[in-house]
Amino acid sequence: MDKFNKLTGVAAPMPLINIDTDMIIPKQFLKTIKRTGLGKNLFDEMRYDEKGNEKPDFVLNKPAYRNAQILVTGENFGCGSSREHAPWALVDFGIRCVIAPSFADIFYNNCFQNGILPIVLPQSDVDKLMDDAERGSNAVVTVDLEAQEIRGPDGGVIKFDIDPFRKHCMLEGLDGVGLTLKKVDTIASYEKRHAAEQPWL
Repeated sequence: MDKFNKLTGVAAPMPLINIDTDMIIPKQFLKTIKRTGLGKNLFDEMRYDEKGNEKPDFVLNKPAYRNAQILVTGENFGCGSSREHAPWALVDFGIRCVIAPSFADIFYNNCFQNGILPIVLPQSDVDKLMDDAERGSNAVVTVDLEAQEIRGPDGGVIKFDIDPFRKHCMLEGLDGVGLTLKKVDTIASYEKRHAAEQPWL
């Protein structure tokens, strides 16, 4: 998993509440177990018409937001089913940070396991960032995880809270597997001792 320290990028505004995981990546794209290739189908039903043509009014189809790395959205983002394909699709598109007043619990946890920083802020702060994000290609925002700050295009600063352990894992690029591998010597020592003590198992 890539480390997350400081991210400077365009923030895309998506002022909708209850964006569920089927909206993020519809069920017909869940056949793959690969983490790559899903970005082209991110928000598929909102991005494309029935003929597969882009809808020009959808935010991520607009030239200013095609390379957005930050998403500013409404409350309860990531609700619905627990599909891990949802964060996979976001990362594959290039989104590394989602800012919202609240997230569905499972999606929130999945973000940390896939290198996405989900930031919970009061609605008033989300509204400020949403206003910043409406500026198109000028909507450049910096997310500084170490300092726990978001800097807007006008220099304003918004502080955010994050669990210290999750912060450490993001800064070091550690998912569940990475955390386990850091204990590989301890695990090997236990297995060797266990095999000597109970060779019949």
